[in-house]
Amino acid sequence: MSSDDAGAAEAARKLFAGPCDFIWGATSIDNLPPATLPEVAFVGRSNAGKSSLLNALTGRKTLARVSNTPGRTRQINFFNLGGKLVLADLPGYGYARASKSLADEWQNLIFAYLRGRANLSRVILLVDARRGAMDTDKQAMGLLDQAAVSYVLALTKIDQLSAADRVKAEDEITKESRSHTAAYPEIFATSALKSLGLDALKAHIAALAAT
Repeated sequence: MSSDDAGAAEAARKLFAGPCDFIWGATSIDNLPPATLPEVAFVGRSNAGKSSLLNALTGRKTLARVSNTPGRTRQINFFNLGGKLVLADLPGYGYARASKSLADEWQNLIFAYLRGRANLSRVILLVDARRGAMDTDKQAMGLLDQAAVSYVLALTKIDQLSAADRVKAEDEITKESRSHTAAYPEIFATSALKSLGLDALKAHIAALAAT
């Protein structure tokens, strides 16, 4: 590791080890918090592991609610990370058992935010490694492409795959990303449970923080 890389890793460690406080919950596009800091949004299918990943990144157990019931998060939750960055936890999409009207409401909230948030620096789009990019994931990627919103793909739950299946999952999601114009070229393979791949993702996010 070069001295620059080591410095970036240490800065990321300090940022994520510092305070991270809930500051706002938005249930509509009309009551978003003031856009004062760079924002990084976490989005993915219901039960893809967003809350678990956020908790693991920040070293907390209850920053974001973890539920076994998909579709529980119905608002965008904002967290101030060290006064330098805001993390936005978005409602999951693609939950088939949600009523159509409620599902549409969530979708509208999610994508209105993603299209219109001027201080949104990056989207972290989570994909369950066990399932790969499903149709709803590809639709989300297409919408982000259309909106020209820069995003990275983060595989979750890689600890639940064998080494061979992990390589296959990474290859498949890398191939998928290449067909999307707004997708960042780097793929992050993570496990919240086993703390795998978290340091690299922290460094990527920390590089977007206000100086």
